[in-house]
Amino acid sequence: MDVLKPEMKQLINEVIDGLRFTKNFRSATAEEWYIFLPHYEDPRTGGAAGKALIHYNLFGNRDVMINTTVILDDPKLHRSDLHPLVYAVADEIVNRLVGYADTILSVHAGENTYDAEYKQ
Repeated sequence: MDVLKPEMKQLINEVIDGLRFTKNFRSATAEEWYIFLPHYEDPRTGGAAGKALIHYNLFGNRDVMINTTVILDDPKLHRSDLHPLVYAVADEIVNRLVGYADTILSVHAGENTYDAEYKQ
């Protein structure tokens, strides 16, 4: 955050503060959450800006990685100049929905698509 322009820091803080979720689906091995972000929405429906899919194994052991996929549908979030925002949002989603579990993350957001691994 220290190397970002003040405008980007402000935008990140505003979006993270307004980040909201609604659980859409849950099964024994997965959850689907709609992601609501201030200033961003699905261009087709006008609803949630994206979704998070969390795949886990209730009967597994602590060495199993949780697979988390974040899909951001708003084309404004696909612009390369918003990569710091997309990264911050995805990081916050993992922190809030997955917590401290080992996680393989896949983010789908146009030019800002990336993969990451969170390990304790």
